[in-house]
Amino acid sequence: MNLRTRLTATTLAVICLGILSGCYAGEASPKVSVPVVATTAAQAPVQTAAVATAAIALAEKTSYDPTADALKVLAKMKVGKTDSPMWGGWPGRNNTPEGKGIATEWDVKMGTNIKWASNLGSQTYGNPVVANGKVFIATNNGAEYVKRYPSRTDLGVLLAFDEKTGNFLWQLSREKLPTGRVHDWPFLGICATPYVDGDKLWCVTNRNEVVCLDVNGFHDGKNDGPFKEEANENKDEADVIWSFDLMAKLSVSQHNACSCSITGIGDTIFVCTSNGVDEAHFKTQYPEAPSFLAMDRNTGKVLWSDNSPASNIMHGQWSSPAYGVLGGQEQAIFCGGDGWVYSFDPQGDGKGKSKLLWKFDCNPKKSVYALERATRNHIIATPVIYDGLVYVGVGEDPEHGEGSGHLWCIDPTKRGDVSPEQVFNSKDPKTPIAYKRLQACDEKAGDFTRENPNSGAVWHYTGSDPEQKKFEDTMHRTLGSVAIKNDLLYIADQSGLFHCLNAKTGKVHWTHDMLAASWASPLIVDEKVYMGDEDGDICIFKLSADKDLIGEINMGSSVYSTPVVANNVLFIASKDELFAIQPGAKFKRTKSKSSGGEVTD
Repeated sequence: MNLRTRLTATTLAVICLGILSGCYAGEASPKVSVPVVATTAAQAPVQTAAVATAAIALAEKTSYDPTADALKVLAKMKVGKTDSPMWGGWPGRNNTPEGKGIATEWDVKMGTNIKWASNLGSQTYGNPVVANGKVFIATNNGAEYVKRYPSRTDLGVLLAFDEKTGNFLWQLSREKLPTGRVHDWPFLGICATPYVDGDKLWCVTNRNEVVCLDVNGFHDGKNDGPFKEEANENKDEADVIWSFDLMAKLSVSQHNACSCSITGIGDTIFVCTSNGVDEAHFKTQYPEAPSFLAMDRNTGKVLWSDNSPASNIMHGQWSSPAYGVLGGQEQAIFCGGDGWVYSFDPQGDGKGKSKLLWKFDCNPKKSVYALERATRNHIIATPVIYDGLVYVGVGEDPEHGEGSGHLWCIDPTKRGDVSPEQVFNSKDPKTPIAYKRLQACDEKAGDFTRENPNSGAVWHYTGSDPEQKKFEDTMHRTLGSVAIKNDLLYIADQSGLFHCLNAKTGKVHWTHDMLAASWASPLIVDEKVYMGDEDGDICIFKLSADKDLIGEINMGSSVYSTPVVANNVLFIASKDELFAIQPGAKFKRTKSKSSGGEVTD
């Protein structure tokens, strides 16, 4: 199936991955904005000698190793040194794990190189997490692991499996909200990827609860608290340590679904609340409710919160946060439903409120938001940190159609509004005007733009030649985040085009048409790049500036989540099955639901 002829998407499933992209406003835009200060609606980027020199310096610097950075972070956590305990493997969110001898050939029907396979629900959008001998993944109740909830019962579910065998261990079950699809879309399940450290796990449920769970469930014979009101203490059910209801306690109102793959540092976790618009899509239901917050991971206490973008949310807020030390400053990075990237001091202001470091508008100022054929989009992608820079694209729910996209590289060392442009009005041409939800710059109202001298834009990619409007030369809306190594950046767009760019300059090396929608993000490991699509195909490329497609393998059903490697095993979730893949393994299917089959090495 080619997305250009038909886009099949459950409204919201886009939300589930915490990944995605944006649309082209139609203004004249550079083919590739080589490090620029700003891009205007009618001009090519202005480049100074200093910017050009900086671009060359960035392009020549190739010694940075993101895998080594990730391993340093994991070494400070209570997890295995090559585990994958959160989305992207670490708080920088760049999916480039350590791994050797990773499979490039397998057969899910014959069981060749399949270590084990376990049943999932009927829709799976979260990514697998591997930590301390267990695998965790969010889905719906289609697999019916818990007897008191038959498969016909619609639930949000988080499953735990044994890492070596794939045997089912326990399930977190969350019933659907009575308000229905406005808050909790049918059969979507839990969309978020959990965060694990030591013997605890943190996750956002379909009911918009932040929950802390015991990774051992009730297998350790204890009901850990302070929460002790579980329905039972059966070994096949989850042990909840604490739970914080964002809807009840903070008046958050998610649109259709909630999805945040939590990250954290030390005793602090960072959460996007998914606060969104009303059912009619006219306005933010509760603009004063927080969109982003920091919590004490041990108690669930809110340390600080921020309600940006308040009433300017266009649709929903389904991105996930990143964390890094950038320019000597700790930064918690949040992508809002207004299409802006926000960076906060993780410590807050010390008084329970946020402390903004910088913000960046990822859409052209003259672009317009609408439910259909919008040229302005929010951000569903997870921001990625690489060598001191931040990378992100903008996007939209797939049911709202295709569109051209924007991918940005941002300098996070500047402060304040670091957008490429600012908007002014003819009544006061010296003072920037406030941002407006549907269109930032309305020329009919006397608005106009100027380049922002404080711009943090390093480069801006809309395709190799978007003005020609050729499919292969355009960056489309994306539902995925980037992955970068050796200064090679990879990203799939919603329309099924896979892009390879120079991460420092934004220059495109090549594109590849996967001929199917892609909602996932790439995996880079063992000098190879893995990318899934809606047809269920996994494309495997050599990690190279020259396109070298090693193989294409079908998983038997759609792949909406991102491949993961932990402890030299490749984990891939299709929409209804989780596979552990390793060269030399042989798998025989059985009828058991505790595991997809018998493992035979």
